[in-house]
Parts: sequence; C-alpha cells; structure tokens
Amino acid sequence: MRLLALALLLAPTAIQAAECRDTVFEGASYTLCEVVAGEDLRLFHSGPDGAYGSFRNVDKALEGEGKALGFAMNAGMYHRDLAPVGLYVEDGVEVSALVTQAGPGNFGLLPNGVFCIGDTFRVIESRTFRKERPACRYATQSGPMLVIGGKLHPKLLPDSDSLYVRNGVGVSEDGQRAVFAISNQAVNFHAFARLFRDELGLKDALYFDGNISRLYAPSLARHDGGFPMGPIVGTVVPKG
Repeated sequence: MRLLALALLLAPTAIQAAECRDTVFEGASYTLCEVVAGEDLRLFHSGPDGAYGSFRNVDKALEGEGKALGFAMNAGMYHRDLAPVGLYVEDGVEVSALVTQAGPGNFGLLPNGVFCIGDTFRVIESRTFRKERPACRYATQSGPMLVIGGKLHPKLLPDSDSLYVRNGVGVSEDGQRAVFAISNQAVNFHAFARLFRDELGLKDALYFDGNISRLYAPSLARHDGGFPMGPIVGTVVPKG
C-alpha cells in the first residue's frame, strides 16, 4: 500500500494546474506558464456552434465534462474566418494541412514549425515534421521558429524596430516541459527568442502570434479580452 501511495504521489496527473508567474528579462516584463507532461493540455478551435473564439467560450464548453480551463493562450495564426493557418490537429483529427512553402508575413518566414502534444511535447521545424510525421494528439503550426536546436532563427535581427506584444512556446530537450510565454510590453523577435534560449534554456521554441496575443491565467487573476481568436491552447482541470 505504501508503494502504491508513493507511486500515486509521484506520478503526473491531469489535475495538476500550470504554474504561471511573471518575470523580467533584459528589462522587459513577461508572463510564463509552465506545463509538464502528464497534465491535460489540449488545443481548442471549434464546437457545435463554430469557432470558440474566446477563453470564456472554451471554459463554458468544458463545463459539460465537469472541468475548466487552468490556463490558456492563443496558439497560432488564423484566417479572417478564424480557420487555422497551416497544420492543425485536434484530438487526433487533422483539421488543416501542413504548409511548408515560404510566403508573406511571419508564418512564411521559413523555417516555421509545429507544436506537437503527444506523450511528451515537441517543437519541430515544419519540413522535419513532414518527414518524420510524429504522432501528435494535438498539433498547431505557426511561425517563425524562434529557437532551432539552440540557435536563433537566422533572420531575426537584434536591432529590429518591429515591436509588438508577442507570445509563443518552448520545450525542454527531454520533452517533459512546455513553457508558454507572453510579453507584457512590445518587444522584437530577437529579444523574444533570447528569452527562450538564454533565460529559460530551451533549445526549441515557436512563435505563436503578436499584437493580438492574449493570456488566461486565473492564478494571476488575468483574463485578457479582445477580438475573436482562432486556435487556443490550454490546460484542463476539474471545475472547482
């Protein structure tokens, strides 16, 4: 019995909640939410009435399971009708196909990448993803990659004057941790990428979006509102 109790104590469970905290890096303020493998991390896009569009609608949809959002943020770019840009997989079903060609805008600034949620977490460059086709229960494609194997995306400029509130995700080398970050002030790509590599020590990180970036973190009494969103990533916890 003692061994069973110890195993239950040490095993990751779906009732854990993401740990969110504020931090400062190079004079800029960020909020970080860390999720470990074993937590119930999902992607959300649509319900019976169409795209959820907001954290509130996702939270309401989870009520039917007796559950709630533990934390959430927007998770990739989307078209005007809120449809995902690039690959989107929800509960094992591919809703939108992988895009690997270059194009205008941040998404097309290759290399871009995929955030994959399986037994562990991965951020994978899109063309590598196409070759490997890893098993992802949930996946969202966005771009550009911020950090690739410990190196910054080669086209990110340290003195760029393109400043926005930005959000994204980085994963640990063993795939056991995913750290979601949002800047609380306008920063450029290079500074945001350095946060993941230099401050958080994460060798692979992916940009989700900028300007419309929003966070839901009840533990910090934070619920960012705004225009409807496309893909949303978040943890699911029992409704308290």
